[in-house]
Amino acid sequence: MRVPIRKPGKYTNLKPDAHITRQKFIELKAKLEKLKKMSRPRAAALVKDLSTTGDYSENAGYQMAKGRLRSLNQRILDLEEILKNAVIIKPGRNSGIVELGNTVIVEINGKQRKYKILGSAETDPDRGVISHNSAVGQGLLGQRIGDIAKIRIGNKEVIYKIIKIE
Repeated sequence: MRVPIRKPGKYTNLKPDAHITRQKFIELKAKLEKLKKMSRPRAAALVKDLSTTGDYSENAGYQMAKGRLRSLNQRILDLEEILKNAVIIKPGRNSGIVELGNTVIVEINGKQRKYKILGSAETDPDRGVISHNSAVGQGLLGQRIGDIAKIRIGNKEVIYKIIKIE
C-alpha cells in the first residue's frame, strides 16, 4: 500500500509553540511514560504474535498492527521533542504589564471579558484561554491597566480596554 503524498500547506513548516505551563508539562510527561511502558510493549507483542501467522504481504492484521506501532513510536518521538524544547510559563506575577501567563480582564463595548494568555498548545477560547500568538493575545501583551488596545479582527477593529491584570 502506498502512502498518499499531500501538497504542503500554509502551516506545514511551522514549529510547535514551546510555551507550556508546568501542569501541561507534567501531563505530557505522564502520557509519554504511559506510551513507553504500556502501549508500545503491547503493540510490539501484537506485531510479534501476528508475524508468525502467514505471509507478510497478505497478513492484514500484521500490517495494521505494524502501522499502529509505527504511529505510537512517532507519537513518542513527538512528545520527547516537545518536552525537550518546552519553555515553562511562570505563573502570572503581577508586574502591571500583560505578560504570558497572566489573566486579563478587558472591557469590550461595555462588557467585561476575562482572558488567560498561554501558549498555543493550551488554548481553549470557550473557557477564555487564548494563545499569545492570536490577534487578541498579541494585542494585549505589553499593555498596562487603563491602556486601550485596538485589535484588528477580520475586517473590523475592536477596542479592548485593560481593566485588571491578575
